[in-house]
Amino acid sequence: MKIWVKTMLIVIPLLFILPFHYSASKVQELTSEEVYKERMALYHKAEAVSHIPWYYIAAADSYERGLRQARNDLPQENGFIAFYFTPEEWAGAQNPDQEDTDTVSISLFGGKGLDGNGDGKADINDDEDILHTFVEQLSQFGPGEENLRIAIWDYYQRDKAVELITGYAKIYNTFGTLDLRDRAFPVPLNYNYSYRSTWGDSRGWGGRRIHEGTDIFAGYGTPVRSTTYGIVELKGWNKYGGWRVGIRDTNNVYHYYAHLSSFEKGMERGTIVEPGTVIGYVGSSGYGKPGTQGKFPPHLHYGMYKDNGAFEWSFDPYPNLRAWERIERNKK
Repeated sequence: MKIWVKTMLIVIPLLFILPFHYSASKVQELTSEEVYKERMALYHKAEAVSHIPWYYIAAADSYERGLRQARNDLPQENGFIAFYFTPEEWAGAQNPDQEDTDTVSISLFGGKGLDGNGDGKADINDDEDILHTFVEQLSQFGPGEENLRIAIWDYYQRDKAVELITGYAKIYNTFGTLDLRDRAFPVPLNYNYSYRSTWGDSRGWGGRRIHEGTDIFAGYGTPVRSTTYGIVELKGWNKYGGWRVGIRDTNNVYHYYAHLSSFEKGMERGTIVEPGTVIGYVGSSGYGKPGTQGKFPPHLHYGMYKDNGAFEWSFDPYPNLRAWERIERNKK
């Protein structure tokens, strides 16, 4: 027993030691595959100590990375991990040294910063320290996914954060990888279709508003495909969009598919999809009560919305559509 205890005392600190510390500039020099590999190694090490599944840690990290990308008041991450702590949160609001790395004084001043790699310091710029500090916040609520959801709500104080992070966890667990970059054009390229940039155009039905998407005109029944890896967040009727599906990807982006004639069988809220998964079919539904059809030519309305931790706003999907169409054509 004594030998086992001594071994664990040596091994556990080593779980949080990488070969060397990457600076922000070094991380930027790595390929995407190398970044995913290093990031996954950090998640697995955190899982080994905290017993929180790696895919939940990855999901929360993706959520925070999405917030950083969507907001101007948050800096970009310096390393592999996106969890953000202000100096006041890390060192303690009353700590006279806001760059303090001493775990004892940080604790005395009520700071959250912890030492995650066994070097005796709690460094706000160290990925392992940041990750360890975050998972310790969640671990306080005990094991199990229900306790994890409670912990996530307590940390973010936002129901939507719980929904998004648990959804991302399901996506990561399904595919078993962090590399979910592939995308697909929303209709098959061998069908007849046309589109142009229509984001921001005026719309009059139901009151003056702007067009929050791109219209892709195609024949009735043309398959509509998921452009991304994601989870079906919404399915049903909307008086503007008719029969529509909403899919959330792991970058906090909501993909909106509207005016469908019907849904693909088995497409429900919570369904996990990947690029190219058929989710429904082009139609002309909308602009009225459930079932209203034919008030405009058949087309797919495709919109993209970004979540910033407080609300969502639309952005022009046209540049993405052009890029995804070009990439898919080049694969053939």
